[in-house]
Amino acid sequence: MSDESMVGVEALTDFVVRHPKLFVLTGAGVSTDCGIPDYRDARGDWKRPPPVSHQKFMGSLEVRKRYWARSLVGFRALASAHPGQAHRALATLEREGRITRLVTQNVDGLHQRAGSRRVTDLHGQADTVKCMSCGATMMRHALHDELARRNPAWLALSAEVGPDGDADLDGYDFSTFEVPACQRCRSGILKPDVVFFGDNVPKPRAALAFAALDAADAMLVVGSSLMVYSGFRFARHAARAGQPIACVNLGATRADDLFTLKVAAPVAPTLDALVTGLAGQMPKGPAETAGPPDRVDAGSSAR
Repeated sequence: MSDESMVGVEALTDFVVRHPKLFVLTGAGVSTDCGIPDYRDARGDWKRPPPVSHQKFMGSLEVRKRYWARSLVGFRALASAHPGQAHRALATLEREGRITRLVTQNVDGLHQRAGSRRVTDLHGQADTVKCMSCGATMMRHALHDELARRNPAWLALSAEVGPDGDADLDGYDFSTFEVPACQRCRSGILKPDVVFFGDNVPKPRAALAFAALDAADAMLVVGSSLMVYSGFRFARHAARAGQPIACVNLGATRADDLFTLKVAAPVAPTLDALVTGLAGQMPKGPAETAGPPDRVDAGSSAR
């Protein structure tokens, strides 16, 4: 790591030692090393068109055909991804008792596969599908098997994949793509059991996350621009309560003015170095209140 990065790791290590009960919020930046793209650039702007909204998905059969066709091609990258260095480091911090709750905006399930147990999937998990009429659920691979049986020609296609397993298949005719209805009620719309844009995080899930934040000493943001309100509101809540907030993220975030410490460095090696730096360290005492932000820059690209 560069000298600037090591300065950031040292500051982050001191932050974690001083605040032994961490509430962690993660975003797409923890999964980019696993082959799953992120959403935004260094300025926090979209790298690609925003994902489909809940309203458009539910309101149009043509939109659903397009969604499931692109998903049949692109979701293979998400389904085959394995936990990376960042996921394993966070799981280690939890085992060491330093993380009391990890809330992730990702839908890839990689935190759990890496060994984290106190995880709240804020936006759900993409490997489950739900009927919007009767509530029946099924594993996504089972639906994809049925989609492949009905639409075999699409399996031969390949395209650049988006963060949510969406493939860039612009210019294709989706009108003949067959999408089955729910097998239980025979008519319900099948939708990934995730929070689409324009939808709301279930209230019990959000309440659990806020309660965990209130019980923590401090908040740590990892790999998120916080441009989406569902994640940003936790940083705002912590700041209003006087809780210190640290962030590891390359590029701008929506909450830059709220951070006690920002480490602008690659997520995975920074967390790995943090785990090493914490070896043998003991908490220094009660959590501190937030002071003027310290900023440690070690790069300029976004996660």
